[in-house]
Amino acid sequence: MSKTNKIDEFVSKLNHPMKAEIEEVIKIIRSASNDLEEDVKWGGPSFDYKEPMATLSLRVAGTIVFIFHKGELIKDESSLLEAAPKGKAYLKLRSMKEIKDNEANIQHIVKEWIKLMDA
Repeated sequence: MSKTNKIDEFVSKLNHPMKAEIEEVIKIIRSASNDLEEDVKWGGPSFDYKEPMATLSLRVAGTIVFIFHKGELIKDESSLLEAAPKGKAYLKLRSMKEIKDNEANIQHIVKEWIKLMDA
């Protein structure tokens, strides 16, 4: 089973009130680069580029939270990323409208991670 299929299988079995929103964010992250690796780690879909980039946390009700593992290093002019402990940053999204309105910003964050890892 490919790693992409692992995420798709995980999400297909997911019973979550924001499942459609989760699927949309995954689609946006995937569309930012064909070079991302995908898996299910730490209890949720996870994306890597050379090292762990971001993992979905399902612990916050009513909010989709992707934890960017070294998010403090990412240039985020949109201010979507919130500082978190240990150099991490949270990408918190609360609605489909917010997700769609920030599609380009989410892709930019992913592309900034890739540039950082390639530097």
